[in-house]
Amino acid sequence: MHPNGAPDEAWYDDDAGPVVRPYAMTGGRSAPERGHLDLISLVVARVGATPSTRLFPEQARIVDMCRGPLSVAEVGAELDLPVSTVRVLLGDLLAAGLIELHQPPTLSGQATRELLEAMLAGLRAL
Repeated sequence: MHPNGAPDEAWYDDDAGPVVRPYAMTGGRSAPERGHLDLISLVVARVGATPSTRLFPEQARIVDMCRGPLSVAEVGAELDLPVSTVRVLLGDLLAAGLIELHQPPTLSGQATRELLEAMLAGLRAL
């Protein structure tokens, strides 16, 4: 409210930019309800999947962008949204069956010789 009693029409601060949009897109959630989304997890759109509900423009863009695999970090950078917001949007798309999520391989215990040789070959290729 302005001091004169008129409602404040500004939803954002010029310096900070919009502050309501990410909150509205995620319904106030700060973590996805489904899926463990590391920054290096790969996201791929499912071929032929159609949404059962209307998508936010950002979600439709994610599905379009991920026709080829992209990491969660790349999706966030492309959308210019906070990673927490992107993770929630991706979790919703995963639950709707519109994307697939591929987790990076993890090491349990010691690295195998095969893995170490593959890493060495990759470093030499640089």
